[in-house]
Amino acid sequence: MSSRPTADQRREFGAFLTSRRALLQPKDFGLPEGPRRTPGLRREEVAVLVGVSVSWYTWLEQGRDIQPSADALKRISKVFKLDRVESAHLFALSALEPPTVATGGAISAGLDQLVRAINPIPAYVRNTRLDILAWNDAVADLLVDYGSLLPHERNTLRLLFLYRPYRTQILDWEQMARGMISTFRAARAQAPDKAPFDSLVEELSQQSPEFRDWWQDTAVQGFEEGRKRVVHPLTGQTLDFTYVALTPEGRPDLSLVTYIPRPPAYDPQS
Repeated sequence: MSSRPTADQRREFGAFLTSRRALLQPKDFGLPEGPRRTPGLRREEVAVLVGVSVSWYTWLEQGRDIQPSADALKRISKVFKLDRVESAHLFALSALEPPTVATGGAISAGLDQLVRAINPIPAYVRNTRLDILAWNDAVADLLVDYGSLLPHERNTLRLLFLYRPYRTQILDWEQMARGMISTFRAARAQAPDKAPFDSLVEELSQQSPEFRDWWQDTAVQGFEEGRKRVVHPLTGQTLDFTYVALTPEGRPDLSLVTYIPRPPAYDPQS
């Protein structure tokens, strides 16, 4: 059962469409490239490709109070070449489908036990707001002793921007920080209760100019697998990991994040 999007959602929806349209290349659609006042496709070109009127599509980008159908959103997703996360974000902002991801709720004893048993592989459990709910000794030694922090401080996004050692411990810090904002933005759109997300946005916007600037972006992405390089806080050694995030059965609001050491690169000169 769908609900009407709020004015804020409509503005976010329009901004997301505008930003994705700017990334499209005319040549990919057989359109003349020529001089253009703005990057990407024109609104009238998108309207033709999607199969809607120019005025209707324009109203969407302007955040007018109209309700697109699921079929129209699927056609827009296809034209814009949205990936799985971006397409879900588009639907969430439209309020066409009810949010599917919730935050809150304790983790099970079994999951808590699993995190600790994985040691010495660094691991923790987080929710969609990026709150860290359980962790093992290995990840505490690698990053920070979460047990020494207050509960509200155990948040990956908050640590990235307000915990100064992360900026030197985590190599490629800006890339990681921007990626986490994108992940957080996607989760917020799907959350039925946005207040916990918005309170963190407000806090970080007040205390971090970088977060305040980067939050204005519209990009969204998942956080399932990738590379992370960390400088060990005690030894100073650079460690290279592949991080993998898994969703426990029946708990779409949680992720088990593990850091698996990557094998050293082969050096034919050695």
